Amino acid sequence: MFYLVEIEDVVAIPPRDFGRPLKKVVLERVKEAYEGKILEDLGYVVMVVDVEADPVGVLLPRDGATYHRARAKLLCFYPRIQEVGEGEVVEITEFGAFIRVGPLDALLHISQIMDDYITYDERHSVLMGKKTGNKLEVGDDVRFRVVAVSLTHGTTGKIGVTTRQPYLGKLEWIKKSLEKLVPEPKKAKAVAGEE
Repeated sequence: MFYLVEIEDVVAIPPRDFGRPLKKVVLERVKEAYEGKILEDLGYVVMVVDVEADPVGVLLPRDGATYHRARAKLLCFYPRIQEVGEGEVVEITEFGAFIRVGPLDALLHISQIMDDYITYDERHSVLMGKKTGNKLEVGDDVRFRVVAVSLTHGTTGKIGVTTRQPYLGKLEWIKKSLEKLVPEPKKAKAVAGEE
């Protein structure tokens, strides 16, 4: 989900910044251009980790700025379809739950939570299975699989997840289902004559 990516770009340094350290100015410009934005090839750019800039820039006619070639390392978030991850439920609605997945929130649609009829309790902000009694609330930790990703250029994106597969769902539910699979140890039979 998280990747470290190296990019190259050309950064303009305006005359007002000529006396400042070049690396600091280039870092500010690259942060303005990339941080907090979604780029189709990179995904969501979380932060600029490091920059390097050529000390010699290029001047263009009728432009007071100098242009420097820069290389930057970016920490990017790009969830892939079928990837499994964990996150925290941050909001419950009548149509599902939103799970914090890295820097974005993913939608866990009500139809993708569990194999049970689910009711929504608006007053307590809870989704509950009718037969199982399993509850999903804000603050619950959930293991999910990514089923849809739509990160378009700009600052918004959509991620769809499911917990309707084995070993996915609220971590408590997974633990209970695993405990059911492990057989209880058999008691040793008393041997005749021993007590």
